[in-house]
Amino acid sequence: MASGPLRDELIPEYERNGYVLVKGMFDRDEIGLLRRAAKEDRQLDQHSFGRGDGEGGTVRLSLWNHPGDTLYGMFARCQTIVNSAEKLLEGEVYHYHSKMIMKDAKVGGAWAWHQDYGYWYQNGVLFPLLTSAFIAVDPATKENGCLQVLKGSHLLGRIDHVLTGDQAGADLERVREAQKRLELVYVEMDPGDVLFFHANLLHRSDQNKSDNPRWSMICCYNAARNDPYKEAHHPRYTPLHKVSDSAIREAGLRRFADSSANVAWMSDTEDHSARSLSHPEETTPAQ
Repeated sequence: MASGPLRDELIPEYERNGYVLVKGMFDRDEIGLLRRAAKEDRQLDQHSFGRGDGEGGTVRLSLWNHPGDTLYGMFARCQTIVNSAEKLLEGEVYHYHSKMIMKDAKVGGAWAWHQDYGYWYQNGVLFPLLTSAFIAVDPATKENGCLQVLKGSHLLGRIDHVLTGDQAGADLERVREAQKRLELVYVEMDPGDVLFFHANLLHRSDQNKSDNPRWSMICCYNAARNDPYKEAHHPRYTPLHKVSDSAIREAGLRRFADSSANVAWMSDTEDHSARSLSHPEETTPAQ
């Protein structure tokens, strides 16, 4: 059974470091359901698209805006996750989007250094009052390209981003200087662990050159009081209907094909968060 929302004493750690890792938030049976459902889900696979990493590799992911009533939706709507997000953002939250990152063995690409708010900023979100819950579906290790973070980098504020391959990458001059002052942490995780991280936390990951896949599901939440001021490809405030943690087991292997709910899939061409940015060579130097 899910362990319940993160403990109050962990909130200062999140505020100080920009992230907090909760070990074993979901048990073996719950995360086993998610792993099996995802890896056998034809619709999830058919809606996936690739993002070049600028290093010759490609990251594969599927992205959808509304949680729905599938097993994935039960994870995104369960009290353990949502109540944790509400503690961290100090009030009501809504589901901004979810995605499945499919970093397959041998071929999984890298993610460039970036902040999520570096491109969500383009969507009319005024404040960085967003958090992401990174759920480990497979073991995440240095060898298979686990998440890397710069501890405390959320306190830098929003950094300018440009396109690196098909991805939004943070200004590397600023990243290099931050690396001199901040600790680099490889966030190794077991299946069922959950990493909550701030929208301004600098993070990246290496290519997966190992024999082991590294899939993860990321549920992103925006504070209700941070409703975007304009329409974009991710939703404005939409009330989030929480479910009990037991809904995960009750959903079983309910995949996207088993539901008529419209989750508003995002295709590669519809996800404008990164593509609205300029390539480095297209930017105008300061006068």
